[in-house]
Amino acid sequence: MIFMQHICKKDTTLISAMRSHTQEDPFECSDFGENFTEILTWTQYVVPKMGKKPCIGKECGKNSSYLTSFNIHKQSPTTCKSNECHQRGNAFIQSSARRPTNNNQNGEKTFECHECGKAFGKSSNLRRHEMIHTGVKPHGCHLCGKAFTHCSDLRKHERIHTGEKSYGCHLCGKAFSKSYNLRRHEMIHTRKKPHECHLCGKAFTHCSDLNKHERTHFGEKPYGCHLCGKTFSKTSYLRQHERTHNGEKPYECHLCGKAFTHCSHLRKHERTHTGEKPYECHLCGKAFTESSVLRRHERTHTGEKPYECHLCWKAFTDSSVLKRHERTHTGEKPYECHICGKAFNHSSVLRRHERTHTGEKPYECNICGKAFNRSYNFRLHKRIHTGEKPYKCYVCGKAFSKYFNLRQHEKIHVKVINVEDSPPIASNYKHS
Repeated sequence: MIFMQHICKKDTTLISAMRSHTQEDPFECSDFGENFTEILTWTQYVVPKMGKKPCIGKECGKNSSYLTSFNIHKQSPTTCKSNECHQRGNAFIQSSARRPTNNNQNGEKTFECHECGKAFGKSSNLRRHEMIHTGVKPHGCHLCGKAFTHCSDLRKHERIHTGEKSYGCHLCGKAFSKSYNLRRHEMIHTRKKPHECHLCGKAFTHCSDLNKHERTHFGEKPYGCHLCGKTFSKTSYLRQHERTHNGEKPYECHLCGKAFTHCSHLRKHERTHTGEKPYECHLCGKAFTESSVLRRHERTHTGEKPYECHLCWKAFTDSSVLKRHERTHTGEKPYECHICGKAFNHSSVLRRHERTHTGEKPYECNICGKAFNRSYNFRLHKRIHTGEKPYKCYVCGKAFSKYFNLRQHEKIHVKVINVEDSPPIASNYKHS
């Protein structure tokens, strides 16, 4: 039976939840004059005072102080043993004693993990957490076999296969597969950035983004790969890395069938088909296919370089450029080609190299059909069709489609300036 609560508009199967609104106290102690809303609270109060165990099993003659313990015990009287009944009763007394009677309304975290000491406000959250220690993953995907600790995680994963996006933004209509991603997206419209870094003052929309940012100051990498020991600053980076070991590519393009290790890589790839550029600069109006590219572009307006090398103190606009730079100090080349064994200091350079083996040209022009193996060459080609010339000479205003051509042109002005500024050459001839 479901009770529709006309006071708080919540559906509940618990009569006790109704009593929190009606203030009804149906359980009365005749000896001590106290009233209680729940039978469990009544038994916890009365039994210690009376010294009685009111619930007696007729089949085995064993008794229990708690109705909940007695009911479970009663379900299997034939298998009951004296010691077992006693232990079961104790277990339920302990679990009942740990459960807050007011559903923890004061915000206390009373449920503590006996493995790591982390505390939770709800017993259900503690149970979810404990599965991390046990490694139990009871929820398996029937399509790919991947297993998850929690049912909710399985449902999120299944949306990868179905493409379902049930959470829609009421302002722009953009849809998401996770409610969490919708909430993050909605902050873009409000432009609220309540989370500020106490070291550099940079503000963020989400607390998780602030935590990630702070690791750029401290160099903290708390997430380690259990196979090779490599550490990462974000869990998403760790998961992405683990797929280099197991070869898993769960994200598949429904247009061309190409598979990817990461969801964001799939989304980027899909835009090569659609030409979509959803990220727009609010200062100049230029649009981009990726949010990270927009952030990098915005720094051309602000001059911000938040990523600093701790060895030479050189600063960069992008974290990936900083990581690439740091490898010039260490000589590290972590990205190795599995075909020829050649190693590279950046994953994008490895991907470009692999195309020399496969002949793949993933960047195709939707106007003339010409394909390219590098995104840079693809961008240059598109300017032939659009006539875009983003590189402008600050001296004469002439514009170019390629940065190299601008640099060549600027040399003309340098020569002219040098000639004009040079002193007049003295004549060796005397005039009569």
